[in-house]
Amino acid sequence: MTGKIAALAILISAIAAGVSLYYLQIYGFYEEATAELTEVRLVSLNTDTPEPISARAIQAIDAESSPIRFRACFETDASLPMLTETYVAPARATPRNAPPWFDCFDAADIAAEIAAGTALPFLGQKNVKFGVDRIVVITDDGRGYIWHELNDCGEKAYDGTIVGEECPGREGS
Repeated sequence: MTGKIAALAILISAIAAGVSLYYLQIYGFYEEATAELTEVRLVSLNTDTPEPISARAIQAIDAESSPIRFRACFETDASLPMLTETYVAPARATPRNAPPWFDCFDAADIAAEIAAGTALPFLGQKNVKFGVDRIVVITDDGRGYIWHELNDCGEKAYDGTIVGEECPGREGS
């Protein structure tokens, strides 16, 4: 009898822990980030600094628990030909999954559009946090998406590799 009670207690504890973990990963740490993102910026080819572009209907979420949880969606009138002549393209752009309730951001759809050439990635900001770049993708019909992605220094820092002199310090991150 005590074995059944112990097994039931373990089962109930495991279910409670699983539900709590799911909630915290999907809902618990995220919050709206509209105060942080009032404009969309892209790094200029000429000045190597972020410059604002026209953007409207900005929706953004973020979480303090990780520098790569930031996601945003927006609309723009900027044309892809003008953007490619003016702004820096990142070496890579791999959309990160967003929580299912943030339904304007679908990483698989964004990746498919990049692969098809109907969406182009741009660098929004280098080292928005230490080792993390802001990536902006804009589609040919004016939809835009933003996420944070580890850059080379971030990948080194977080996998334990020696970072080296080419990476910036952690000040202000």
